[in-house]
Amino acid sequence: MSTTILDGYRLDGRVAIVTGASSGLGIAFAEAFAEAGADVVLGARRADRLEETAERVRARGRRALPVATDVADRASCRALVDAAWEAFGRVDVLVNNAGLGTAVPALKETQEEFLRVVDVNLLGPYWLAQAAAARMTPGASIINVSSILGDISRELPQAAYAATKAGLNGLTRDLAQQWTRRRGIRVNSVAPGFYATEMTDQYADGYLDVQAARSLAGRLGDPRELAATVVFLAGDNAGYITGQTITVDGGLTIA
Repeated sequence: MSTTILDGYRLDGRVAIVTGASSGLGIAFAEAFAEAGADVVLGARRADRLEETAERVRARGRRALPVATDVADRASCRALVDAAWEAFGRVDVLVNNAGLGTAVPALKETQEEFLRVVDVNLLGPYWLAQAAAARMTPGASIINVSSILGDISRELPQAAYAATKAGLNGLTRDLAQQWTRRRGIRVNSVAPGFYATEMTDQYADGYLDVQAARSLAGRLGDPRELAATVVFLAGDNAGYITGQTITVDGGLTIA
């Protein structure tokens, strides 16, 4: 255990991989890890925007490695982890944040549309967890970014998205069962409520306002609030937490 409670939030000397790091929550996670002392490996498809996130990390005094990555491609997932290892010689944290949201009525959704969501939201985290776990040592942490929509519905037709997020929660539990005792790797998920990000820009006007009003907090979440939870789960203070899905939704799911 760390010397003090505050020490347990620090990630000095550690290396974190964050996918979906070119926008939204991924940027907030990368900044938070840098502020906690970690070097950050950044994965996303949009390489030009990754460099912007890398500059944010460097501005906080930490090293950053942007790597163009398509999480739907297993080889690309392995290449991301290999790049982290080659650059820094260790992998301590993996945040599976890359995700694809859709809102297609079930009678209209094509097989290709559905499977694309599965590839990005469920298989991608699995391939990355496989690759990272092979490099990780005891004390490492994998954090999957799920959603409250894995457990509840909120009026939109999101069969593929909801199914993959529910599946991600199940994947989290099983990987924790396999790896925590045997390999010392904790695996958890965070389930965000509604945050103003690039992904939520597709919602109809007024939808987010309605969801914000429904929550007990009466507002949308701030990405840094979710990032604080992710940093906590990555650090020593969360050493007794594994196989869990932590809901960060302003009380929306109990309202």
